Amino acid sequence: MMNEEYIEVELEEEPIELCKLLKVLDLVEGGGQAKNLISEGYVGVNHEICTIKRKKLYSGDVLAFDGELFQLTLSEDATPAERPVIDETVTAEKAAPVATTEPAKNKRKRTKKPKVDEKTGRRPISFG
Repeated sequence: MMNEEYIEVELEEEPIELCKLLKVLDLVEGGGQAKNLISEGYVGVNHEICTIKRKKLYSGDVLAFDGELFQLTLSEDATPAERPVIDETVTAEKAAPVATTEPAKNKRKRTKKPKVDEKTGRRPISFG
C-alpha cells in the first residue's frame, strides 16, 4: 500500500547496497558517514532497524532515515532481480547451535541513544 508519507525512489538496477543508497539519495556526505549511521542504528529497512551496512535492497523495500520513509520501486526499463530465498535448513542449523569448546562471545551492550545525535543532529529511528 502506497500512501503520501512515502518518498518514491526509482532504482535503475537492483539490488542496491544500503550504504550506497544513502549516498545516491544524498542523505549523507559520504560512504563513511553512511556506514557509521547504519552501524549505530539510525537507518531502518522494512520497519526494523538495520545495522547491516551492505544489506541488499530491492524494489518494494522501505528505507527509513531521519524521520522520512522512502519506498523503493524499479524503473520500467530495469530488470527485476531475484530475491535470495531463505533456506530453511540453514536457519534451523543456526537456531540450534552445536556445542563447541569455544567460549561464547559476549554481545556488545547497547547504550540508550539520545533524542538527537550531537554530532549529526539527526533523530534515531524508532518503530514503536
